[in-house]
Amino acid sequence: MDCRVCVATGGDLWVRVGGGGEIGGGFSHESEHDLALMVSDFLENGSSGAESWCSSDSDSGHSDFAQLAERIQICKLSVAQPESDLLSVVHSLIRSMNETNLQVMNSGPCYASCIRFYLVKLMRLSGYDAGVCASKWQGSGKVPGGDHEYIDIIIDNNSGSSERLIVDIDFRSHFEIARAVDSYDRILNSLPVVYVGSFTRLKQFLGIMEEATRSSLKQNSMPLPPWRSLAYLQAKWQSPYERYTHSEGNNISDSDCFDHKQCCGHLKRLQSCLQSGIEIDRLLKPRNSESDWRMKPERWRHPLFRPL
Repeated sequence: MDCRVCVATGGDLWVRVGGGGEIGGGFSHESEHDLALMVSDFLENGSSGAESWCSSDSDSGHSDFAQLAERIQICKLSVAQPESDLLSVVHSLIRSMNETNLQVMNSGPCYASCIRFYLVKLMRLSGYDAGVCASKWQGSGKVPGGDHEYIDIIIDNNSGSSERLIVDIDFRSHFEIARAVDSYDRILNSLPVVYVGSFTRLKQFLGIMEEATRSSLKQNSMPLPPWRSLAYLQAKWQSPYERYTHSEGNNISDSDCFDHKQCCGHLKRLQSCLQSGIEIDRLLKPRNSESDWRMKPERWRHPLFRPL
């Protein structure tokens, strides 16, 4: 579940509550009510008002964001081989999907569940132990209750034990905020489009983005809302969950056509982002190779490169 504080044309604050990472939001009425009350209290007592908001970086914030951006890159590169292989498989399967595939996955409003269930179907046909996980947690203290839906895949590692990997098909959406400063948007766009990996590495991303969110809001004279806290973010993937390996629906009914169109639009945007990432990597690869050639001193110890 996601909650966004927006500014209307007249400067009034309003709240949009929806599913974190889903189209339209699939969440319980209890969690929606709890979060709505917390948002209302935050706007009345914890906000400085829309007049103090801005969207440019302060000088002091540049260095903070530069360090956070570097940590994001380290997290992206710190990938074990099984995770890297699985990421390639997930990307390939998502890019192979089309609108027709989604029409047989759910009989009601699904808010992108059809994409997750069809991806799980493809993963299982490829021999992976994949499932859709629906997590739910109660509000506690300053952390509002909520629910979330994602994919997990159980793989066997070299030690003979199994490992649970997380797949979130709309990872960046969990960190979208209103009136973000420019440096925050650049960090947001550097995140993986689809997260595939361990919960340990996921927590590293969450911690970095919580710091980035706090820094961006601070520059706009805004405190960190409870639904942006690290505890709330971690609850999405760390809370108790039910696991499903197939969809219970058969076909989309006419009354649910609008919801299905939203899912098709979500799939197209997801595929477009993945394709853009591939093209960027392809453009950067020769440059990175050239940089590696210049930077690695051991290459100069080769007999062909002895100094004159």
